[in-house]
Amino acid sequence: MIANLLPLVFLAMQPAPAAEALDPLPADQQGAIRCSAAFALIAERQRQGDEAALAYPPLGERGREFFVRSSAQVMDQSELDRAAITARLRSQAENIVAEGTLDQIMPPCLLMLEASGI
Repeated sequence: MIANLLPLVFLAMQPAPAAEALDPLPADQQGAIRCSAAFALIAERQRQGDEAALAYPPLGERGREFFVRSSAQVMDQSELDRAAITARLRSQAENIVAEGTLDQIMPPCLLMLEASGI
């Protein structure tokens, strides 16, 4: 189940490649990866009962579905494999946490989620 894989994506023992080391993706694909990482972070915090995360709409199901569909779409469009997508997701999650930008990126990500129809 994907929900069981999310912690592996973001809490893997091996460090993620530096964002600069990854070949750039088109803006729409990069945005989908970044929002997928943000949704996974919020969903995990919601699962843990974090009050700040609970202020957002529930993202356990919708965020996971966005994550799955976006990852598959980026893999199809970019010809990246699952390991490369995982590395990008992990890198984005680490960057979001390190930069402290989760709350700033959530509004546009929620708009992207709404526009996706999920």
